[in-house]
Amino acid sequence: MNGLLGWFRRLPTPGKLLIILSAAILPLGLVLVWAATTSINRANQALISETETRSRGASRAVESLLSRNVLALRIAATAALRTPGDDACALAKRSLSVSPNVAGSFALQDANGQLLCTVGTIQLPNEGALIAPGKVRLWLSPSGNVLYYRVGVLGGIGTGTLSREELRDAALTSTDTLRRLTISDRQTTATLIDDENAAADPPVELPRHDADLQLIDRDWTIAGNQLSVHTAAYVRRITAGERSVILLPLVMWILAALLSWLMVSRFLIRPLRRVQRAVSSYEPGSGDLKLPERLGSATEIQELAASFSRAVVRIEQSEKDMAVALEGQRRLVREVHHRVKNNLQVIASLLNIHSRTTAAPEARDAYASIGRRVDALAVVHRNHYAELEENRGISLRPLISELASSLRGSAPDSARRFNIDLQLDTLNTTQDSAVALAFFTTEVVECAMLTHPNDAVRLTLERINDLSARYTIAATLLDPATVDERPQFERIISGLAKQLRSPLEREPGSYSVICPVFPPRDYREEEKSVLPEKS
Repeated sequence: MNGLLGWFRRLPTPGKLLIILSAAILPLGLVLVWAATTSINRANQALISETETRSRGASRAVESLLSRNVLALRIAATAALRTPGDDACALAKRSLSVSPNVAGSFALQDANGQLLCTVGTIQLPNEGALIAPGKVRLWLSPSGNVLYYRVGVLGGIGTGTLSREELRDAALTSTDTLRRLTISDRQTTATLIDDENAAADPPVELPRHDADLQLIDRDWTIAGNQLSVHTAAYVRRITAGERSVILLPLVMWILAALLSWLMVSRFLIRPLRRVQRAVSSYEPGSGDLKLPERLGSATEIQELAASFSRAVVRIEQSEKDMAVALEGQRRLVREVHHRVKNNLQVIASLLNIHSRTTAAPEARDAYASIGRRVDALAVVHRNHYAELEENRGISLRPLISELASSLRGSAPDSARRFNIDLQLDTLNTTQDSAVALAFFTTEVVECAMLTHPNDAVRLTLERINDLSARYTIAATLLDPATVDERPQFERIISGLAKQLRSPLEREPGSYSVICPVFPPRDYREEEKSVLPEKS
């Protein structure tokens, strides 16, 4: 249910209007459609029932013709075979002549199946087939042109024939709407009526095929299930014009819904979409909002457009005020970082002065060590001050390069040949991460410079994904096997790694940390610098 409501809310207003009108008027239209469909089905069923009755009447007419001929032949054969001395066929012919609509071709056989006589053009098959008195047997000739009927009587058998034309005439006396009528004895099928291959003599006019006619096929059994009659007739259905008149209320409902949708779309939705496109294409700072001139005749939409114009003017003024305030805040922050950087440089200068005036070597080393850390923090603030214009954080490449130069310049006389190699990507990070990286670099480089003054240190910074980079310091003294020899140094750099929320990866000859960085501009990998720098 919630999904359906959400789908309805996402529909445009014309679609909602169309659905609401459909829900309001559709029940009436459905009732009308149901009533029309019911009436059409009843009318069609009545026509089908009438056609079935006519088809059944045709089969009964054929069966009635058979019954009359069978009864007449039974009476005539019984009388002829019971009267001795006279010609049996002549007596049977006289008896049949007084019966109306009875065929005159027949044959008589005695009780043993011996042919006694024939009348007419009958060709008697199955002379040896005997049937009991009172029984009737029906069959078709192999060509299907003649229907034989054989009756059993006391003292013999009578066999008569009916031609295909006589059977067809009997069927057509009940109906003239049949398209096809066949009679079958389960071995042979005789076609009595076929509108495509008419064989009537004279031809019979039958209804022609029409697009509004439906063919109805039925099968009937006659003569005690000895014969089956297949009929096919066309039924005139309700025409398309009559259906359209019946469904006219539904068409009117559809037109009403479409007209309502068209009016709402033209007079309301289109002007609103013009206003929407104008507002969406507006860029802050590009001037006044330009609304389309044609907004329709609805005063509400015109007032809405005017309200948008006034709102844009107020927003522009508010953005100007915010820009002025932001510029003042940026200048204030720059001034703060500038003053912090200056103060740190003053402290570093004082430490340097005290280091020169101190005679004890241990004190000079302590002053130098403190000065390096103060310089590292000053370098961070100086780079942060420089990057405020772009608001992209602190650039690590110039920061580490300047820090390396500062450390190289503050090296004692014994480490004047100490080298610092750089291989750095151009990456940016936050101030907190930059401070931790600066102190991490200072601690490791100072330790290497004091313990292995003739060696070199390599600083490597490379991006590993959009939000992370690996910072590696390679030096001879960095050996995990000698961690216990410098516990204080290891505690300090481990704490700095925790500030970066990164594990300290110790490998023979190098220590690495993972630091957060800003994603590349336009979400593309920035070009990496592969040329090493040497300080």
